[in-house]
Amino acid sequence: MAPRVAQQRGERGRPLRRSARVVLTAATAAALCAAGCGGPSASKRSTDVPLSNVFVIVLENHSKRDVIGDPNTPRLTALAKTYGEATSYYGVTHPSEPNYLAMIAGRTFGVNDDDPAHLFHARNLVDQLGAAGRSWAAYEESLPSAGYLGDYWPSAAAPLYASKHNPFVHFADIRSDPARLARIKPYGALARDLNGPARSIPDFVYIVPNQCHDMHGGVNTRVAPNGSDGSPCPYASENGTTDLALERKADFFVHRAVRTIMSSRAWTGNSVIFVVADESDAAADPTTGDWADTSGCCDTPVVPAGDPAVSSSWPGGAYGGGLAPAIVIARLGPRHDASSTPYNHYSLLATIEHGWHLGYLGHAGDVAGGVVPMNDLLVR
Repeated sequence: MAPRVAQQRGERGRPLRRSARVVLTAATAAALCAAGCGGPSASKRSTDVPLSNVFVIVLENHSKRDVIGDPNTPRLTALAKTYGEATSYYGVTHPSEPNYLAMIAGRTFGVNDDDPAHLFHARNLVDQLGAAGRSWAAYEESLPSAGYLGDYWPSAAAPLYASKHNPFVHFADIRSDPARLARIKPYGALARDLNGPARSIPDFVYIVPNQCHDMHGGVNTRVAPNGSDGSPCPYASENGTTDLALERKADFFVHRAVRTIMSSRAWTGNSVIFVVADESDAAADPTTGDWADTSGCCDTPVVPAGDPAVSSSWPGGAYGGGLAPAIVIARLGPRHDASSTPYNHYSLLATIEHGWHLGYLGHAGDVAGGVVPMNDLLVR
């Protein structure tokens, strides 16, 4: 079933701008990351860190400084300080959708927009897991049913769920396979699955809160009568009153999600939870396409000057997703630890691939470009 083109709106309700194709050579990527990523040693990849169950929780559109240490996110801050924090973790680019693609494919496919019609015929993490005999599931809050293929729910005007935050439905070999679609579930199924028979516990778990609980916003009306879905949650300017409310909602969602995982039958061996934001904050800066931070590392895409997906005044060059929060909770890993090694979503993918010996997709395998697994936050 092909994706539909629904209301074409991007982050913070801005009109969607189509991406021009990004051309990034291996030499350019290596040069960019040698300067921007600090050139971490390839020996980090050789560290053998076998993984048990892996959980990824994805938040939205907030910089590291507005999450770690912020008075509105005390639980997230406590997790970062108690376990591990990647203090130099970047979104790959802007806006949301290419960051989610990067997490499971090691590529952005030249995308710098949130078009729900994007469909890719490309190898992805689900293919790797299947080949290795490992299981997976995605849990999307406010998804109305397993395998739902709509672009939004309940509507484009009140998008608690948005497919731009569900990378799995943008790959043809997942979208066309009913068995795989059945692995994309409403968030409410998580606790049941993690405490069911061993065969029901996925090796890889991908968790996405709805847009009222992930700090994104953009739902202006109440959906659930009791407010349990976090609605309403209007868009907010950085550190405005509504933004602080978004932060508090996300803080509590992650607290409950982590507690659900750590108290479940799935929390065994060297299991690990990654909590990351897809990118940094939005801002009224027409030069950058209204983003506050375009820094990055480790194969940051290069976007040509004047690209219509960014801005006619964009000068051209590396277009990163900015410094974002990243918390690593490893069951057998370090405590009260922080790593300043530059990482991004490609590094996250490389960590999973390395821990399960899956091989590497796209930029996740580019050691020369500065992409290495986050292994220093997984072992004591």
